[in-house]
Amino acid sequence: MPNDNIQRAIKKGTGELGGAAYEELTFEGYGLGGVAVIVDCLTDNNNRTAASVRSTFDKYGGNLGTPGCVSYMFSRKGIILIENDEDAEIDEDALMEAALEAGADDMIVHEDSFEIVTEPSAHPEVHQALIDAGYELVESDVEYVPSMEATPTNPDDIKKLAKMIEVLEDNDDVQKVYTNCAIDLFEE
Repeated sequence: MPNDNIQRAIKKGTGELGGAAYEELTFEGYGLGGVAVIVDCLTDNNNRTAASVRSTFDKYGGNLGTPGCVSYMFSRKGIILIENDEDAEIDEDALMEAALEAGADDMIVHEDSFEIVTEPSAHPEVHQALIDAGYELVESDVEYVPSMEATPTNPDDIKKLAKMIEVLEDNDDVQKVYTNCAIDLFEE
């Protein structure tokens, strides 16, 4: 390979070479077992990303669909996770009060964490209010939350679906993969 090509690739990768424009893309489709899948991407090459996502769906028995084919099964919500460990000693009532006063819709208590749910427009204010109140946020983002779930019953379908999600998440252009699968695909 010529040295000029190597140098150009290095400059493009480090951002020194202008002209790289990134676009957000969203792909929708179905995995095995009727599970709806939404793939959020950020790419500088739409053709490469589309081909890669389509190939992954095809390889693992899924079907890439048209925009809107599964998004009706999801709603956009702000999700903020706060870890609940013994060392933190978080007062559940105080956390709920701080979140609700800032504009949160709900708080779900899990065994090891608290999940604060907001409308997308209220997410930045709730996020900042919880940080200002001294809470350490594990995760905070606006995500697709399923409003209806699907449960694959065939063990082979579950394995293939888990592998498809894993391959999609390993793609450098893919930012996040959302499913409406009712079971944990990566349960050990």
